[in-house]
Amino acid sequence: MAQAAGSETRHLVLVLGDQLDACSAVFDGFDPQTDVVLMMEVAEEATYIPQHKIRLALFFSAMRHFRRALEERGFTVHYATLEDADNRGTFAAEIERWVLKKRPDRLVMVQPGDCRVEQAIRQAAKALNVPLEIRADRHFLCDLDTFRNHAEGRRSLRLETFYRDMRRRHGVLMAGDDPEGGQWNFDKDNRESFGAGGPGPIRSPQSFQPDTITRDVIAMVERRFAASPGTLAHFDYPVTRDDALAALRDFIEHRLPNFGRYQDAMVSGQPYLYHARLSCVLNLHLLNPREAIEAAIDAYRAGHAPLNSVEGFVRQILGWREYVRGIYWLKMPSYADLNALDATLPMPAFMWTGETEMNCLRQAVGQLVDHAYAHHIQRLMVLGLFAMLLGVHPYEVHRWHMSMYADAIDWVSLPNVLGMSQYGDGGIVGSKPYAASGNYINKMSDYCAGCRFDPKKATGDDACPFTTLYWDFLARNRQRIAGLRHMGYQLRNLDRKDDAERRKIRQRADGLKSDLASDAYL
Repeated sequence: MAQAAGSETRHLVLVLGDQLDACSAVFDGFDPQTDVVLMMEVAEEATYIPQHKIRLALFFSAMRHFRRALEERGFTVHYATLEDADNRGTFAAEIERWVLKKRPDRLVMVQPGDCRVEQAIRQAAKALNVPLEIRADRHFLCDLDTFRNHAEGRRSLRLETFYRDMRRRHGVLMAGDDPEGGQWNFDKDNRESFGAGGPGPIRSPQSFQPDTITRDVIAMVERRFAASPGTLAHFDYPVTRDDALAALRDFIEHRLPNFGRYQDAMVSGQPYLYHARLSCVLNLHLLNPREAIEAAIDAYRAGHAPLNSVEGFVRQILGWREYVRGIYWLKMPSYADLNALDATLPMPAFMWTGETEMNCLRQAVGQLVDHAYAHHIQRLMVLGLFAMLLGVHPYEVHRWHMSMYADAIDWVSLPNVLGMSQYGDGGIVGSKPYAASGNYINKMSDYCAGCRFDPKKATGDDACPFTTLYWDFLARNRQRIAGLRHMGYQLRNLDRKDDAERRKIRQRADGLKSDLASDAYL
């Protein structure tokens, strides 16, 4: 396409902080002579919610390293750092600044990971009267049209059906038309705890010590975001493509073999156990999901890792990750407003600090403060469970999740939190609320041994707040959940309690809610 008269640039190519893929469709047909890249650190994205210092440092460092990698390929990159004197602070205003400077014929980008960001950029392009081309993000294994076709006409959109379709479509862990090993999933083999003896020595994920770029970013974050939650004292995340590949190799070699068996277990003071810590580099697009899947399957074929571990890992990437992205773009923007359980409370302040007597929450939030990380069972069955039982507004839980987790992007966070964790979507993602008492945490962790609360008790000063709030949750939501599969047993157990006990539970629950809601983070 010939450039318009007076135009300095053919394509102004937008690369956002979660699109750090050198093979991205945004670079298809890129001409270094006429096309330029625009990358932007903007204050609005760093401050629209309080954000963990690690999350900020991870994004900014990875972006700056990616800029250097593009420049080494001969690309022209216009990069607006957060502290640039001319930085206007928002995507829309920065795009305007650079469009007026470069006079491009067209803006080009791949599908953003946030509906809000896409709308802002669309509006900016329209206001500037410059064409905007949004290309499909081929980082993912299921494009949005394919997911819409999968969803069309279905009464429910369950992960298991989608996951099986993806396995067949991509030929992953298949033996002809059948699943490898004769089963589609091995969940029953993946629910062990470590027991009283604990896990023993487990090699921690590979540590990536900050280089000059990262150290400069850390200093900037400490200077500009001193009041943000979390600490940078332990920052050791992978921030480059080479780091991401090294992190994958480290997981496959040292933790994948036991990942499946113990993926639901929790241990005090051990944030990672056998988990991968790859979600950040996947969500920043520094690692391709196909690479992670192939590496795990290669380990299985070589006899290095058992099928239950490999299938469990594959299901999280090929199944769950693709599924929640499909749900997000199928249901947004109205999805964010759903609140099926009419939950209204704010998130308690200790969920940003870990300062609470509840040891399970102190452990889980404490590692969030230190590492901006928690594995999936801590997220669902400790942190998410507590918020749901308490009655926190589901979108507020999502905002907290976006604040505190280094790997949180809107497309993955919202369906995970509002749908799976909080049942805020009324069953689009999860078939039922994941409601449990403190006994579940006692079974799957060592947290209760170090806590003053008794997970078996629902009333009294030493009653576990999880257990109290569990019974209160069932009682107050009875009409909403009575017809749901698998909830009947729990409601029958509630019915076995006499009126006096239920009254005591309600009184203690009301007191907990009143105390915790008044101690909200501002």
